[in-house]
Amino acid sequence: MKAIEDGADALECDVRLTADGHLVCVHDRRVNRTSNGRGAVSALELADLAALDFGSWKDSEESPDWRDPEFTSVLTLERLLELVADAGRPVQLAIETKHPTCWAGQVEERLVQLLRRFGLDAPPAHAPEESPVRIMSFSARSLHRIASAAPQLPTVYLMQFVSPRVRDGRLPAGAQIAGPGIRIVRNQPGYIARLHRAGRRVHVWTVNEPEDVDLCVRLGVDAIITNRPKQVLTQLGRTV
Repeated sequence: MKAIEDGADALECDVRLTADGHLVCVHDRRVNRTSNGRGAVSALELADLAALDFGSWKDSEESPDWRDPEFTSVLTLERLLELVADAGRPVQLAIETKHPTCWAGQVEERLVQLLRRFGLDAPPAHAPEESPVRIMSFSARSLHRIASAAPQLPTVYLMQFVSPRVRDGRLPAGAQIAGPGIRIVRNQPGYIARLHRAGRRVHVWTVNEPEDVDLCVRLGVDAIITNRPKQVLTQLGRTV
């Protein structure tokens, strides 16, 4: 868990539902690009995915651990929740539901059930703004399902572009937090102010370059999502 070692405040993962009902942390709809197997995640059972190698395609010099079988097998969301619980310090989790999928609706149902089992389906009563989990998606329908099943869970509406229906700071029903990509922030910095005036928190993805970090700080965004937590924390003057 290098991100935890590097001092990240939160981890981000993508989740998909297997054919036998397990949530796994896999980005692509199919496993062809990131494993030695073939097929859609939704058509494979967990045992099928567990038998695949999800690590050998990575740079072995940059990430030597990816040659260890412990790190090459598919990661279930349940296992990730266990790792976060054992981190030794508070670590939040941003979970993105991936769509479209043939298991639409069941993804959100299983997700809420699993979070409830870990006691993570609502923020602590003494600190309602400090929820350990937030749910993100490009799918407004997915966030609406989450909001209906677990209304206290923060939801983030991810955006690759600013559509007319959200231009004035509004978000789809069920979405609480705006999640614009860094390209939106670069090209339309005034949009961040509109979101804040509408009472929206803003979480920006994926912010890796120093100049983009500076831009986000100047605009007062509420969270930066990055692939380089150690570098960003250092730039922000945070000790790791």
